[in-house]
Amino acid sequence: MIYRAFFNLIFSRFDPETAHHLGVVLIKFLGATGLADLARLGSKPGHVKVMGLEFKGPFGMAAGFDKNAEMIKELGQLGFSHVEIGTVTRHAQEGNPKPRLFRIKKDLSLINRMGFNNDGADAVSKRLEKLKSSGATLPIIGVNIGKSKITELQDAVSDYEYSAEKLAPFADYIAVNVSSPNTPGLRSLQSIDQLEPILKAVIAKAVGKPVLVKIAPDLADEDVVAVAALATKLRLAGVIATNTTVSRAGLRTDSQRVSAMGAGGLSGPILKERSLEVLKLLRANLPSEIVIVSVGGVFSPADVSKRLELGASLVQGYTGFVYEGPLWARKINRGLISQNN
Repeated sequence: MIYRAFFNLIFSRFDPETAHHLGVVLIKFLGATGLADLARLGSKPGHVKVMGLEFKGPFGMAAGFDKNAEMIKELGQLGFSHVEIGTVTRHAQEGNPKPRLFRIKKDLSLINRMGFNNDGADAVSKRLEKLKSSGATLPIIGVNIGKSKITELQDAVSDYEYSAEKLAPFADYIAVNVSSPNTPGLRSLQSIDQLEPILKAVIAKAVGKPVLVKIAPDLADEDVVAVAALATKLRLAGVIATNTTVSRAGLRTDSQRVSAMGAGGLSGPILKERSLEVLKLLRANLPSEIVIVSVGGVFSPADVSKRLELGASLVQGYTGFVYEGPLWARKINRGLISQNN
């Protein structure tokens, strides 16, 4: 109820990006006052051991919400078993011009073309080092890395390599993002001949931390299978599926209104069907020891349960948090507990 009032009075009066920053203030307030810890009462699902790591449940926050590792502890207090920060790039960058984040309320969806706005690998690594040495109780921390906009595609390997070397010592796992639609040319790095050297370089600099690759829902099925084969060949820890989509098919909102928002990645329930298809395709083509982190269109406990049943080891969400608020993870976790009883 508090969040709903906050949404109606504040979020509806500000553009989505400003509203996001206000939401960050609220999350930090909940953490500082201890109110965030109350969200976990009666909502602690069983631990999940994945990639040699102990997760306090299967449900986590996807990359994109906490770009600069500023609220990891607080999101953990709100019930997320893991927080994937980023995307972090080698070079600090402002991202694309504003406006670059749009709500499609009728479809409970978002369009973003943020463009990897972040403080850069050097600054974020220092922030993580300070957090790790603070002694605070933390969720599992994933660090999602991507290519800097100013880096040419032919130099992508060294760009990812630098970020991995800086960030891996303070991460629990590294996620290689080659699937955002908002950095020119980035998705071309999903082709096997370009992806393999990037992943090899990251693995070499990851100091033994698990390395995963994040893929787009817009990949053709045969390309998903090819990524699975590469993941198997390189013995990756896992695949994260999926990122946002460039498709606008299936939205109920007026198409002209959606078109006026412009380019960007679409997230929300509309992604559910394709996300499930990719999950099933990956599970059928990956050995059991390679985990799948399922993301895209996750809103309810039933959504999480379905993905776990289909072979995902972990599930992530983001857009649902925007619409449901700080108690969303508690709602998911309580639902999982009731379904297992």
